[in-house]
Amino acid sequence: MKRTKQIHSDYLNYEEFLDSIIDDFDNLGEDFGNQDRNSLKLFKKAGQVFNVKSFRVPNLINQIAYNFFRKSKAQRSYEYANRLKDLNIGTPQPIAYYEFKTTFLFKKSYYISEQLHCDLTYRELTTDLNYPDHEAILRAFTRFTYQLHKKHIKFLDHSPGNTLIRREDDTYKFFLVDLNRMEFKTMDLNERIKNFAKLTTHKSLIRVMSDEYAKCCDEPTEKVFDLMWRYTRDFQNRYWKRRRLKRKLKFWKK
Repeated sequence: MKRTKQIHSDYLNYEEFLDSIIDDFDNLGEDFGNQDRNSLKLFKKAGQVFNVKSFRVPNLINQIAYNFFRKSKAQRSYEYANRLKDLNIGTPQPIAYYEFKTTFLFKKSYYISEQLHCDLTYRELTTDLNYPDHEAILRAFTRFTYQLHKKHIKFLDHSPGNTLIRREDDTYKFFLVDLNRMEFKTMDLNERIKNFAKLTTHKSLIRVMSDEYAKCCDEPTEKVFDLMWRYTRDFQNRYWKRRRLKRKLKFWKK
């Protein structure tokens, strides 16, 4: 099986270590976070912690597509992280990506980044409405999202677990993770507001975010709220319709 890799210039002196953790990924490292879809592990070296994401082997059609026509999730994650850094958008430092292929099929891929300490994710704002400084964090997050949009960044996985939040003095810093689905394009107001649709079902949070976003883009607050709430409900309706369909399909499989 052929291996290809790309290592950030700042980490070339770690190449031997990075090779070793990829070659023996299944037996080394410390499991981190949710392991349901992909495997995440932490590795330590010289006082640094490396976050390694192992993407599962894709289905046969995608094995062909990733081998010949599309960039892998690992490569996209690495390249998008570097692009975000260039645009001064927070994300863990990208370190490397590795890919394994046969002649015709794409197999495994790995994305390596800096393990970043955070105080919370956006998800905590949806599960604990009394979280300290809740509204201030929510408004700061909304301004961060507005900056993404101003810089023509459409984060397709803008969902509760994919923004890390860290308090620094009296301000909050935001860092995007799970980067393999992203577009760089100019967006109109509707497309920008639709980008909030996966974040929360709480109308009170939508009210705060729409108020702050309206201030940022100089649009009427009620107009932004109506759009944000409509897109949120539309997403939820589609989500639960898919869930019900999957349950029916699983029932017939039994």
